[in-house]
Amino acid sequence: MTPEVTFIGTATTVLRLGGFTLLTDPNFLHRGQRAYLGKGLWSKRSTDPALTIPELPALDAVVLSHLHGDHFDRVARRGLDRALPIVTTPQAERKLRRWGFRAAEGLPTWRSHELRRGDETLRLTALPGQHGPGVLDRLLPDVMGTLLDLERAGERRFRLYVTGDTLRRPQLAQIPERFPDIDAMLIHLGGTKVAGILLTMDARQGADVVELIRPRLTVPIHYDDYPVFRSPLRHFVEEARRRGFVRQVRTIHRGETVPLTP
Repeated sequence: MTPEVTFIGTATTVLRLGGFTLLTDPNFLHRGQRAYLGKGLWSKRSTDPALTIPELPALDAVVLSHLHGDHFDRVARRGLDRALPIVTTPQAERKLRRWGFRAAEGLPTWRSHELRRGDETLRLTALPGQHGPGVLDRLLPDVMGTLLDLERAGERRFRLYVTGDTLRRPQLAQIPERFPDIDAMLIHLGGTKVAGILLTMDARQGADVVELIRPRLTVPIHYDDYPVFRSPLRHFVEEARRRGFVRQVRTIHRGETVPLTP
């Protein structure tokens, strides 16, 4: 089966990798509902999710980059199966377990968790990420990227990088050094700004990361669902065209399913 992604909205996707089905960053609030961003900050959603929780396929796990209200909202907290494995940061694991998600597992950076089915293994490895600039990052939830390696009979068949809500930071350079040959990347964009401070990659930072990671395919997500997202998708596409890698970018609409192969 060809690896594929279904885009639900924000950073919420359904990934089908071999025999495994995963949900990323579950945000199921509807247009007009508010997401809590921490420190007394809220943002009202501008779009509707393409699917609701009851419409999801059977899931093997959830990949959660961090615990912000636009990545794990009150609908997810109420509606997801409490026994579902959630691979996330150690900080998020502690809170999720208090909420009753007893299979949450927090991974320190570079640590892995494996799912197995028959002769297939899906290895999820926590990668570095930084949500805010400088000391401001300490006020924000810990964030991680995730590498997903699909293996069949011990041979790697596909490698996907999900960036999480990181900024372009020097520690990201370790990713292609440790994990070359990345087939596809789901990149969290949006240029989120709060009080004028950039908290997620805008078009320019996103393009820098594409040039750093050099995936065969880049699929942008997390770009237009909240007013705090200030860098629209077209800015990233224009930057990709200017830098000469637009042919390796595949845009996706909410509700659409696309292959993760070039």
